[in-house]
Formats: sequence, structure tokens, C-alpha cells
Amino acid sequence: MKIKEVIEEGKNALSKNNIEDNVIITRKLLAFVLGVEKQYLVIHLADELNAEDYIKFKENINKLINGMPLQYITNNQEFMGLNFFVNENVLIPQPDTEIIVEETLKKCKELLLQNGKIKILDLCTGSGAIAVSLENFLGDKAEVFASDISTKALDVAKNNNEKNNTNVRFIESNLFENIQEQKFNIIVSNPPYIRSNVINNLPKQVQNEPHLALDGGEDGLKFYKKIIEQACNFLADNGMIFLEIGYDQKEDVENLLKENKNYSEIKTIQDLSGNDRCVIAKVGKI
Repeated sequence: MKIKEVIEEGKNALSKNNIEDNVIITRKLLAFVLGVEKQYLVIHLADELNAEDYIKFKENINKLINGMPLQYITNNQEFMGLNFFVNENVLIPQPDTEIIVEETLKKCKELLLQNGKIKILDLCTGSGAIAVSLENFLGDKAEVFASDISTKALDVAKNNNEKNNTNVRFIESNLFENIQEQKFNIIVSNPPYIRSNVINNLPKQVQNEPHLALDGGEDGLKFYKKIIEQACNFLADNGMIFLEIGYDQKEDVENLLKENKNYSEIKTIQDLSGNDRCVIAKVGKI
């Protein structure tokens, strides 16, 4: 069977199962199976695909139909211009999360004018995408620490640290439990924030991501409450907290910060789709 026909077959199979972007996904999957760049397929549409590669392609198409995300098949996701290894032990970094990295970097530029070096903690690091991206852009201007409760997630994060030649320090910890360092200039977190009763209604692909990294408790605010309560004890004077939120959580998370009385200058940043995405606050009484 020719490459052109294989792409058509894959596209139709995904389309019948209501998988969007089926042409793009099919091409990415076939390029992965062949170990080539996507551009190769355009030039070689008339080439015959050997039986072994065709079988592997079909197996992976079936995995997609059964809900496995493409990124878990290819073990790769691009984020902030870097490539990250991902598997079933971590959430897949999403483009919307780049907003929290970009906003953190803006603040870092201000802080670097005041300090020789800055200290950052990424809580619930997962794949390490936020921490590794920050360290990549800041280099020796920052000490970046990252923590997660999951040993398997930390293994992935450490892999990505090495893969991207960064120097993040990792701590296995349930939020602040094992954090010995203090006086961070910035604490950043993309914690679990999906309401428990909503998870089973999410798309199949999302349901196949680790529930530990999705489940934010009955109201979706379980981790925000704990982080906000404790972060002020780990932040330096005028330190900042950056929290990724769900599209409908702005008011709830802002209110948690206001009620705590240890934070000021609270504001929310929207993502490129216009959804509320990142809540920022400075430590210091109002």
C-alpha cells in the first residue's frame, strides 16, 4: 500500500471515531512510525509502505481510537520551543500553560534588575515543563527547584532536565511537606484543578492522563487552598505566586488569596483564547 493510501485510511478511521485534526494526527503518527520528518511524507506519497511499518501504524491508530493521546505514543510534546518526553505518568504540557511561563519570565526580568539572582519553586511539576522552560531561559541567573508527590513523574521531569541540558533541582514532596529551602522569589504551580465529578465526563484522551494530576477535589480548589495557605511562608519579601487555573476559577482563586490577607496586587491573565488562565499575587499584607 502506498503512503498516500495509508494516510487516507488512517484519516478515515480517526474521522469515524470523531477524532479531530485527523489528517494532521495521521501524518504525525506515520512520520513517527517511519522515523522521519513530516515533510518526508509529502515527497514520498507514491512510495510503498512495507508490511511491518503498516502493521505498527495500524496498531497505533487503534491506540488513538481507544483514547491514548498521540503524545503518549510518540513520547513527545513541544512546549516553549523545547521538546519534552511524556508518558502515562505525567500530564501532557498544553500550549495554554505557556502563558504562566511567559508571565513568570516577565516578572523575572524585573526581579533581576533588583537582585543578582532569583530563586524559583515549581510545585506539582509533572513533566517538568514549567521548571525546565524557566531554567532554559534564565540560565545561571536563577536557581530553579521543582517538586512533585509522584516518583514516576519526577523520573520523567529529571529525564527532561537532562534532555534539555538544564539544571533544575528536584524534590519529592507533597506540596511544601519536604521543601527545606525558603525565601523563594517566585512560586509557580499548575496544580490539579478538575472537579472530581467532572473527570469521567472529559474526552477519552484526557481521561487517560494520570488522575492524580487532574483531580482537584470536590470543588476543584483543594490544592489552591493548601498552596495559598502555605506559600506565603516560603516566599521572600515581595515574592510572587503564579497559579494556573481552569477557565471558570478566577473568582474562586482570587477570593482565596484575598481572604488569606497575606497577598496583594492580585490579578488574572488570560490565555490566547481569552480564557482566564493565570492568577498572580504578591506576598505582603494588603
